[in-house]
Amino acid sequence: MIKKSFLTFVFLLIFYNISNSAELNCNNFKKFSLNFMKCKSSLIKNKTLTAGENFMKDTKNYQKNEWSEEKSKVKDVKKKILEQ
Repeated sequence: MIKKSFLTFVFLLIFYNISNSAELNCNNFKKFSLNFMKCKSSLIKNKTLTAGENFMKDTKNYQKNEWSEEKSKVKDVKKKILEQ
């Protein structure tokens, strides 16, 4: 039982480290160095870009969902007009 719990703990610890390794760690640099400023600015830039992309995707999906019913109504009217 102890081996299973230990292996489970190690397994979770490994995946926790892998998931957190994607983000840059700016603490390795001195606080007022050029490399620190570059690191922080790249973090801010990446987060801003992903937030903007997510906002645009959400807006497009919302518009598609809201206007899909209206588009079908317009298509029906066009069919009726062209049939006459």
